[in-house]
Amino acid sequence: MLPTPESLEGKPVPTVTFKARPNDQWKDITTDELFKGKTVVVFSLPGAYTPTCSSTHLPRYNELAQVFRQNGVDDILCVSVNDAFVMNEWKAGQDAENITVIPDGNGDFTQGMGMLVDKRSLGFGMRSWRYSMLVKDGIIEKVFIEPDKEGDPFEVSDADTMLRYLHPDVRIPEPVVVFAKPGCPHCARAKATLKAHGMQFTEIVQDRKINASVLRAVSGQSTWPQVFIGGKLIGNADAVDAYFGAATAA
Repeated sequence: MLPTPESLEGKPVPTVTFKARPNDQWKDITTDELFKGKTVVVFSLPGAYTPTCSSTHLPRYNELAQVFRQNGVDDILCVSVNDAFVMNEWKAGQDAENITVIPDGNGDFTQGMGMLVDKRSLGFGMRSWRYSMLVKDGIIEKVFIEPDKEGDPFEVSDADTMLRYLHPDVRIPEPVVVFAKPGCPHCARAKATLKAHGMQFTEIVQDRKINASVLRAVSGQSTWPQVFIGGKLIGNADAVDAYFGAATAA
C-alpha cells in the first residue's frame, strides 16, 4: 500500500548512500550532499527509457529547470531504481543537462519513501511508484503521489503541477524550436538572442533528413534559421530581433 502525502510531509528524506558515476567515475553520494541546506525538487519514476518517463516526465522537468531555479529551487533530481550506467546513458540520450540523475539501484531510497512497488509481472522486478516532492534542507515539504490504480498513472507528479505549487501565478514560457544549419552565423545570432532573453530552446539541426525541403514544408521558408515560439513561426534572425524588440517596447 502506498503512503499518503500527509504521512510523508514534514518528515526527513531517507538516509541513503547512492552509488553514482558522475564524469564516469564511481562516487558515493549521500542524501546529506544532495539535500542539506538546499531547496530540491525530486521526481521519481518506474524506469529509464520507459515511454512516459522518456517522452514527458523527464523532458518537461528539464525544459522548465530554469523557471524552477528562478523560483528558488537549487537542484532537480530524477530518482529511479536503475544502475548508474543506465541513468547516465539515459540522461545523455535525453539531452537532460539540467537534471541530476540519481541511481537508486538497490531501491534503498525508494523503499525508505514507501514507494517500492512490485513490477515483476512486467519483468521489471521492484521499481519506484511515480511521485514528485519538494524537499527543503532534507525535510519533505510537499509530495505529489500518483493515484494507486492499474497501469502507470501520470496525473500529478508532472513538472507543471510542481511549479504551480511553488508559484501559483508563475508564467510558464512557451516552447521554442530553432531550425538551424551548422556553421550558419545567422543561426548563431538567433540562438544568442534567445539565450540573452532567457529562452530555453530545442535546436533541430540540418542533416540528411532535416533538409531544405523539410524546412520549407514546416515553415514555408527556405533560409536558415527558422524559429518557432509557442507553435508560432517567428522567422529568421532579423525576425527574432524584431520579436523581442516589439516585446520590449510593449
